[in-house]
Amino acid sequence: MKGKLFIFCLGLGVSLLLTCVSSRCETPTSQAQDLDISPEIIKNSPVLRRWRRRVPNVLEDIRSEPSFRTRIRLGYSYFSSSNNTGGINFGIEDVFIGRSNFTISAQYQTAFDGKRQTYGTDLYCYLRPLGSYINLAPLVGYRYLQTHDYSTKGVNVGVKLLLVLSRGGGADIAVTQSWVSPGSNEEVGLTTVSLGYAITPHLRLSTDIEQQNSRENKDSRMGIVLEWMP
Repeated sequence: MKGKLFIFCLGLGVSLLLTCVSSRCETPTSQAQDLDISPEIIKNSPVLRRWRRRVPNVLEDIRSEPSFRTRIRLGYSYFSSSNNTGGINFGIEDVFIGRSNFTISAQYQTAFDGKRQTYGTDLYCYLRPLGSYINLAPLVGYRYLQTHDYSTKGVNVGVKLLLVLSRGGGADIAVTQSWVSPGSNEEVGLTTVSLGYAITPHLRLSTDIEQQNSRENKDSRMGIVLEWMP
């Protein structure tokens, strides 16, 4: 009797094991295809069509989906080192080049008295996946600078550190250090700290603090900027 009971338990255990292995081997794709869903619903749902073709790698999608967005900027500048002069600034930040890690930015700022002016464009190459919360991007571009005491123009090279506090443009901090005409007698160092915070899904408020260092003088600028995210 004990022998028959042992054989019965052994057979039951093997059956349960085979059933478990079979269920684990069933792919998510086949499970999705077995769902009783109307063909019309599947046709009208890009997500369902994508899942039927191939189960996406969600982790990889999160890493590759940019944690920051393109911004169109317009704001007020305060030049404390230039007799407390006011001015305006506008530009566009982080225009993505396809699905690559490259972005382009352009900016322009001027004082109301016409004695301070800056404009230029830069190409950034983000070294980490665009979905990262911390990223580093070398930059190269062109910059023109004009102040009360001097003016210079030339190649602009440097690096940008991006700290994403909330994905999708919700909040971030960017610190940029660059040099205009590096190695020349007209070399100017630029240090910029920018903090942005979204107040609506498409609108952000940003503050900029910039220090401009040259052999002739040191200049500073503060800005309050409204950013629109397409």
